[in-house]
Amino acid sequence: MKIGEVAGRFGVETSVLRFWEEAGLLYPERDGSGYRSYTEADLVRVAVIIRNRWAGMSVERIGALLDADTPGRHRILEGHLADLAAREREIVKSREMTEHALRCESHDIVHCGRFASMVADLIDGTAPEFAWDGYPIGGEPVGGEPVGGEPVGGESVGGEPKA
Repeated sequence: MKIGEVAGRFGVETSVLRFWEEAGLLYPERDGSGYRSYTEADLVRVAVIIRNRWAGMSVERIGALLDADTPGRHRILEGHLADLAAREREIVKSREMTEHALRCESHDIVHCGRFASMVADLIDGTAPEFAWDGYPIGGEPVGGEPVGGEPVGGESVGGEPKA
């Protein structure tokens, strides 16, 4: 399968596939004319990359997921699992807040005591230490990429180059 067909199938730009190749995540074969030729195994790799990028996994961590010989692989993947667990907890809290806001009779939700209690840990400084850029306060996650998939510098959401 040619690069344009793969890009179309997965809804990504061809530049993204090339970026992943340069990052060592993909290794498409080349045909006699030098064009990339993607195999079924390559399609599985693309699907794994996409699914894990959606979940906020960095390119480096995806590389460790796909390559059993990556130094520190176990530590890298455990770090990602810890990040996912933290994000799951925050998603549950956000869902609870949204559900409450839908049912709350308060005209201005910030004046609802129950709603405010859902963010009391942030207000009083007892919440886990997260920062808006996806980095834990006081350090960087493995790979130096934000956890939450926010744009960084010249990247689009998801860590690939802007088209």
